[in-house]
Amino acid sequence: MILIIAIVVVVVLALVLLVTTSARKDRQAAIGVMSRETRQADKSEAGVEAVAPVAVGVTTGKEIERAAVLERTGGGTVAVRARSAPPATIGPVDPETYGQTRRQFLNRGIIGLMLVSLAGFGTAMLGFLWPGATAGFGGKIEAGAIADIEKVLVTMQPFYQPVGRFYIQPYPTDAGTQAKAKKVYSPALLVGMALGYVALYQRCVHLGCRVPWCQSSQWFECPCHGSKYCRVGEQRHGPAPRGLDRFALSVSGGIMTVDTSTVFVGPPIGTNTTGQGQDGPHCS
Repeated sequence: MILIIAIVVVVVLALVLLVTTSARKDRQAAIGVMSRETRQADKSEAGVEAVAPVAVGVTTGKEIERAAVLERTGGGTVAVRARSAPPATIGPVDPETYGQTRRQFLNRGIIGLMLVSLAGFGTAMLGFLWPGATAGFGGKIEAGAIADIEKVLVTMQPFYQPVGRFYIQPYPTDAGTQAKAKKVYSPALLVGMALGYVALYQRCVHLGCRVPWCQSSQWFECPCHGSKYCRVGEQRHGPAPRGLDRFALSVSGGIMTVDTSTVFVGPPIGTNTTGQGQDGPHCS
C-alpha cells in the first residue's frame, strides 16, 4: 500500500513539474527574452540620455476646417497636428520566437518519457499486487478429463496436477462413508466427495514440505518429519496437527475443475471416515 501511494505522489509531482515548465517556457516565448548581446549593448549605452518620444496625435477634419476659418477671418491660426506615419512593416519572425525551441522540445520530451516510464512501472506493480488470479495456482484449474484421471487411479496411485499442486484421489460413495463425511467436512467439499473424488493439497500441514505418495503403504508419507496420511488425506501418524488441506472440485462435461483459490483446512486428528489402514511397509 505504501508503494502504491509513493508511485501516485511521484506521478503527481512529475505532472506539476511538466505544467510549470511548459507555462514558463510559453510565457518567455510570448514576452521575449533579451539575448546576451542586447543586454551588453544596453549597458554600453547606459550613459546616453534617453529621449522620450513625442506623441503625435491624429488630426481630424473638424480641426482642419476650424483652422481655415480662422485664417480667412484673421482670427489667428490653429496648430494642426501632423498625421502620424503608418506603422513600419515587420519582417519575417524567427521560428524560435513564436514556435517551440529545441530546448523546449527536449525538456518536454524528457519529462514525457519519465511520466510514461513511471506510469508503466506503476501499472506493472498494481498488476503484480492485484489479488484474484484467474489462471494457475490460486484460481480454477482444469485437472483433466475424468477418463484420463481414472486411468491413473486404477493403478492405485493418485492423479497429480503440478500446476495446481494437488492430488486427486478416489473417495468411497457408499452411504455409510458419505454419512461420516457430512459430520466432518465442509459442504463445498462434500460435492466432490459425492462424485467420488477428493482434491488434496500437496503441502504437509506440519512444516510445509511436499508430501509424496508411498506405493507400498498406500499412504502419503512426509519425508521431512515422518507425518503420514491415509489415501484420502486423513492424519494417521507423526507430528502433523491435522489431515491434509484440500480444495473444492466440480465435474462438468466430463472435465474435472479444481478451485485452488480457497484452501479448506484438513480434518482434525482422529478422523477416519474410510477405515483404510496401512497396506504395506512405509517408504520413510
